[in-house]
Amino acid sequence: METINYLDINKNSRIPMYQQIVDSIIKNISNGNIEINEKLPSINLISEDFYLSRDTVEKAYCILKERNIIVSIPRRGYYVSNIETTPKLNILFLINKLSSYKMRIHNSFLNNIGLNSKIDLVTYHCDEFLFLNVLKSSKLAYDYYVIMPHFKTDKLHHSSFTDATLKAINEIPKDKLLILDNVMPPLGDDVPAVYQEFDKDIYEALIEGSKKISKYKKMILVYPEKSVYPYPRRILHGFRKFCLEFEIDFEILSEVCEDMVFRKGDLFITIEEFDLVNLINQIRENELKLGEDVGVISYNDTPLKELLGIAVVSTDFKAMGETAAQMILNDEKGRVKIPFNFIDRMSI
Repeated sequence: METINYLDINKNSRIPMYQQIVDSIIKNISNGNIEINEKLPSINLISEDFYLSRDTVEKAYCILKERNIIVSIPRRGYYVSNIETTPKLNILFLINKLSSYKMRIHNSFLNNIGLNSKIDLVTYHCDEFLFLNVLKSSKLAYDYYVIMPHFKTDKLHHSSFTDATLKAINEIPKDKLLILDNVMPPLGDDVPAVYQEFDKDIYEALIEGSKKISKYKKMILVYPEKSVYPYPRRILHGFRKFCLEFEIDFEILSEVCEDMVFRKGDLFITIEEFDLVNLINQIRENELKLGEDVGVISYNDTPLKELLGIAVVSTDFKAMGETAAQMILNDEKGRVKIPFNFIDRMSI
């Protein structure tokens, strides 16, 4: 059966045509319909057979080339890369929770690490016992361990490590270890890390947005004091530092309570999605104008916040996943801090 007959393009689908070509080729390589080193249909042939523009097909092939799935040989055409010429990388990807932010990091990592890798995604829910059991059961069976270190204490506060988790991580060879999203100072600078710096990040992002922030009289940070998935307390330190240095009146709440008292000139910073939704609903019920009477900044960006015009302070999750993948592929060492920015939108 000719390779082109395996391509599945649905013009009634909402998925872009170029993405359908990418997905279809990857799927057929995975199930064996298209073999390693096999020549793929030309851009012109796919364009003519499926009544697509050459630009659409060319875009799909460019994506596949960037991901090292296919190669272009001058005057001969496009071929499936011989990805089996190097050993497959086995990677344990340990995350503390299944949030949209963590999955954006994971998906970005997955898209950049290439087909020549097997990723086992495991969630340990900030639980020390679960985390230790995962490492114990792995018995150093992986080529790389990518770890997001966020743990909860007995009082449901955040901790970057415990004595037991630090000991377990120290047993992993440093050339197999990459710390992601957070830092663990006791490990030292020789352990590769791609991270946020929570106190410095929010402090500098608020300075970046200080021109817009200055029109408000009071800042209220909604920081969940106790949570199943606790947030670093360094966020509090950075927030306080900004408010004190800029002489801004501030308050810290553990949640957005029902029947919140609003005053014109209040600026809220929310961390959890539930608090953001509750806050916006109450602002509307009180007939206050968002971005004028009351301001809102959310912590961590999402496509939905962008669509709704919610200002944010956020790291670049896509860049975090990309950087981690490249460090493993290129066997790079060192520590990389991912940019964290204020993104101005109509809610402020």
